[in-house]
This record gives sequence, C-alpha cells and structure tokens, in this order.
Amino acid sequence: MSKLQIAIIDFGSQYTHLITRRIRQLGVLAEIFPPTVSVKELSGIKGLILSGGPNSVHDRTAVKYNAKLLDLPVPILGLCYGHQLLAQHFGGKVVPGKTKEYGLAHLEVINSSKLFSGLPKQSRVWMSHGDSVSVLPKDFIVGGQTFDCPIAAMANDKKKMYGLQFHPEVSHTVMGQQIIKNFVFAICHCRVDWSLEKYWKQIVADLKKTVGRRKVFLLVSGGVDSSVCFALLEKVLGKTKVFGLHIDNGFMRQNESARVKKALAQAGFGGLKVVDASATFLQAVKGVIDPEEKRAIIGRTFLRVKDEVMAELKMKPADWILGQGTIYPDTIETGSTKHADKIKTHHNRVKEILTLMKLGQVVEPLATLYKDEVRELGKKIGLPAALISRHPFPGPGLSIRVLCSDGREKVENLAEVNRRLKKIVGAAYQSTVLPIKSVGVQGDNRTYRHPALLSGPMDWEKLHHLSVRITNEMPEVNRVVYLLNQEQVDLNKIKTKAEFLTKSRLDLLRVVDEGINKVVKAEKLAAQIWQFPIVLLPLGVRGGSSIILRPIESKEAMTVNFYRPTKKVVNKMLATVLENEAIDLVMYDITNKPPATIEWE
Repeated sequence: MSKLQIAIIDFGSQYTHLITRRIRQLGVLAEIFPPTVSVKELSGIKGLILSGGPNSVHDRTAVKYNAKLLDLPVPILGLCYGHQLLAQHFGGKVVPGKTKEYGLAHLEVINSSKLFSGLPKQSRVWMSHGDSVSVLPKDFIVGGQTFDCPIAAMANDKKKMYGLQFHPEVSHTVMGQQIIKNFVFAICHCRVDWSLEKYWKQIVADLKKTVGRRKVFLLVSGGVDSSVCFALLEKVLGKTKVFGLHIDNGFMRQNESARVKKALAQAGFGGLKVVDASATFLQAVKGVIDPEEKRAIIGRTFLRVKDEVMAELKMKPADWILGQGTIYPDTIETGSTKHADKIKTHHNRVKEILTLMKLGQVVEPLATLYKDEVRELGKKIGLPAALISRHPFPGPGLSIRVLCSDGREKVENLAEVNRRLKKIVGAAYQSTVLPIKSVGVQGDNRTYRHPALLSGPMDWEKLHHLSVRITNEMPEVNRVVYLLNQEQVDLNKIKTKAEFLTKSRLDLLRVVDEGINKVVKAEKLAAQIWQFPIVLLPLGVRGGSSIILRPIESKEAMTVNFYRPTKKVVNKMLATVLENEAIDLVMYDITNKPPATIEWE
C-alpha cells in the first residue's frame, strides 16, 4: 500500500476530490479529512491542503475547524475558502468581494515564489468565489492578482504557507498542475509511490470484502459507468455472481434500450435482462415541476422496479447486494460531505439508497473515480471503444432535459432586471431574462435562477465575455443563452406555458436529439465534445416550445467550457431542429461550469 503524504482538509468545495486526483496523477497518495480531524491522525504527512467551500470565513456560516492543524510543521496550501482561512487565521482580513468571480480569469504573477516556479508572467485561471482577501497577514506577500482580485495569491516562503483564491486543481487553470507539482515535490518533498496498478489491486480487494458471499444485482443504464462497472464485477466476482438489469424508464433516447442490449451482448454481456417500465415512471412524475422532486421520485422508482423484478424471479434479498456504477462527480454534486452544498440529487443518491449504504447493502467499485479514469479502467478490462467512448448520459435520462412549468413562472422586477442586463450587454445585442429557471453552481453553492437570452452577432469570444460578466454581476442570472433563429423574433413576446413531463414532449425531444446526434456524427465532432445535452423548454412566441443546445468541452465534468461550433455546423443544427414545427425558438447555451451545471436540472 502507498503511504499517505498529503492530507486535504475538506471545507465543502465541489472540487475537493479533484485535488486528490491531481496529486494521484503525480504518483503521490493524498486523502481527504474533515476540518475537525485530530493532528494525531495526520502524523507523518508531508503537506496539508485546505480546500475551497461555499461558506464565508467572516460570518456565522464559517466552518468549525481544528486550529491546531495550522500549527503543523508541514507546508500548507489554502485554496479559495482555504486561502481566506489562512489569511484570517494569521491576522489578515477577508471581506465580501465587490465583484464575484465565476469562471475564467487571467492571473498576473507579481512576486515569484517556489509555488509559482515555472509559471509565465500571465496565465489563465479558474475562479469561483464571492469573498476576497483584502489585507494580507503578517510576513505574507502578494503572489499574483487578477483584474477583479488584487490578492489572488499570497505566499510566505519562510513558513512554507501559500494561498490561492483560484482553483489550480481544475483543468481550466492552465498552469494548475504545475502549481500542484511545485507544492507536492519542490515544497513538500514527496516521493512517487502510487500507481494505477496498486489502485486496481485495492479496488479488487475492497470489492471482494464488501460483497463477501452475496451476489450483486446491478442496474445497467448502458452508459460508460454502468458498463465498466458490469464488466469489472464479472471479471472480479465471476458471471454467476452478477445479475444485470436494464430498465427502460421511458426517458431513454431514440431506440436507446435496444442499442444498449445489443452493444453489451456484443461485448460479452448476453445475460442482461431488459424490462420496460416506462408507464410506471411516467405515472410517478405526473404533474411534477421541481427538478429535485423529479430526481428523487425517479431514484425511488428505480428501486421499486428492481424489487418487483427480484420478487418475480424469486430472488431472496438477503442473498443480494445492490451494485451501482456511481462515479465521484455524482457524489460531489449530491453534497456528499458535511459542508458541501447539494447541487442536485443524482438518482443513485436518493434517501433510500443512502439508507441501504448505511446498512452495507450497496457496492460501488467506481465511486472514487472520474469519467476519464473509468474509461481507462474500461480499456484495462478489455471493453470495446464503442462502449467506453460514449458521451455521458444521465441516469434520469431525458426527464431532466424536459423542463416543466405551471405557466405562472415570471421574473421579479423584470423591467429593472432587463435594464441592468442591457447596461452590461450594450447596443450590439438585444437581451432579456427568461421566465424559467435552471440549476447552477456558483461559489460552490447550488443556485436555481433565470437564464439571460442574447440576440445579435454570433461572435463566440464576445458572447463568452458577456456571459461571464452577466453571471458575475447579476444575482438573478446563472446561465446565458444565445438565440440562433433570430429572424422576426420579438423577445418581449416570449412566454412560458403549462407543460409537464409527458410522452409526447419526450418523443419530440427524442426526435430532435436523434437529429442533432446525426449532425455531430456527420461532422465528426464526437471527440471534441464531452457531452451534448439537448433541452426542451416550455416557452415560445407562437405557442410552441424552445430547444436549448448545450454541447460542452471538459476533462472531468467538474468544470466545463461551452463548445464553439463553426457557422456551418450551427446552420446544420438549426435546420435539423426547425424541421419540427412544434419548435419556436432554438437557443445555444454559452455558459461555462461554473456558474451553470452541465444539465439544466
């Protein structure tokens, strides 16, 4: 076993486990601990990292922590909330920022330090914060600044203490891995002793210990995670100890269930059982609008159908343990740690599942991995590329891509909100805030706010700049979309209507989704796009609906950029969507994550 060298104190950031992953990529073992962990438990570590988090160090939301941690005789690196905590603890001052920063910013290195060794004078970094350090603690110097953050980095080389307001652990911070590498090796003097092969052995050992003499009942969606999980379980436990069930919940893409069964059969999983429970799921979510309620109902319904299948096949519950292909972003967004904000409840993290986990009746061999690591594991097991290279598809499927409304949704003080929006946007674009809401993540907090709509020149760089400004400066907005079919559309006439989760709306989205996927395939864009959600909104100008195109670029799904297609591709996609007469408006999501999540719900 590898020896723990870096301890990470978790203050609730959505990115905490990315820190572990980045350090693991360097061949060094790092583990996560709560803020109240005892110093004794961290005996022998070579460095300490304080994570970000959604709270403020200067008010009643401040997280209780063991102050003795900051007296440990090891180098300390504070990130975001951890940066602010370091500053306050050692006599600096933290205040609410005049401008909140969510997304890309440009760091200018002011003073060199060991932490910034090898960094250029300027580089792109990823911000997600509301508060800022306004006064440095004694003996610290400013390491770097951004346009809106004068103390974006601070350093005390003598005490080996460092603070960064930005997140080096996310892939969008260009020199982030270099910064982490500097801390781990040049400052903490860690040694390489971790490898994927060692981790594989740990997964196998843990899996056998957890399952014991029982068998595993696995819910197989057919996506990357569940397919790799299925293969892993069969490889480690043997085919006779694993039962795979694919449930068609009515929220699948066009012919999805048939494709799943065929693909898995070709990969050697011919014993997969498929049941059609679409009527059951549709009835369960009838009339539901709230996205969290929708997700919870779907999660419970999966378990209900699973129990019905077990009863039908006369399986004794005591002989079985539930298997899930959960990966780490699922648990992070569900608020898996004490101080983390719940962004959205994944279907595999509903209350009933958590109860089963406490009873030791759930096994999740991929739960500490990210999507790219799962794909790497799939290659190791021998799965075909067609299965492991698929775009991610959420467990609740299209149900969370069909937004619902009672038709009464409105924007409070719309005239004033639109006035402030116009002040940011300027004369080149028309704009309005839409009377619908979606889920976002800002400063590690869940938000449920309105999107702003822009209409004007298709200049992706300009639109990106406006998107960042709008979501940073307008508290009512967490997402920005760009109107693609702009001809003769009066933005003032866009209205919501009463629409719920019905088969007809799902069928409409299935047709649009299939058409867009054909464009992606024809233009050979699949490798450039990490995921491509297509969303149906209950609003329009002629009584129809609206479609949102949401292709994104990412490496680990915790941070994303919106994909920037060519004019030719945009025209192809637009023509494909408008073949459906029920669609009034086609919009393109131009928001990064943060402040928006990948899915709208």
